[in-house]
Amino acid sequence: MPRFLAVYTMKPEDLARFRSLPKPEQNAIDAVGLQQWADWEERNAAFFPDRGGMVGRTTRVTKGGIVDAVNPFCSYIVVEADTIDAAARLFENHPHFTVFPGDGVDIMPFLTGPAPT
Repeated sequence: MPRFLAVYTMKPEDLARFRSLPKPEQNAIDAVGLQQWADWEERNAAFFPDRGGMVGRTTRVTKGGIVDAVNPFCSYIVVEADTIDAAARLFENHPHFTVFPGDGVDIMPFLTGPAPT
């Protein structure tokens, strides 16, 4: 079955705005959003051979050296679906952007298979 990389995106300023909310308000949003996210993952578990995870600060390596960098990526998950549209439909109304201040979810097909182990 085709595999896709789904990358959750969030603008740094949206995260900063969320983190500037009073802690009780953040906790209330987290409680609702994390439960909805867990329910979503459970409902769709058969599509996720790799549940990925959240990612932190970025370090970029270029021919010029190693530097700190900023990008909108905050998490990823690997999806198996018949088509990219089917993969994308899994994320409609996702709590990443209906509850949390997420920007979107980018879906990309893998063009090669996993490396042999």
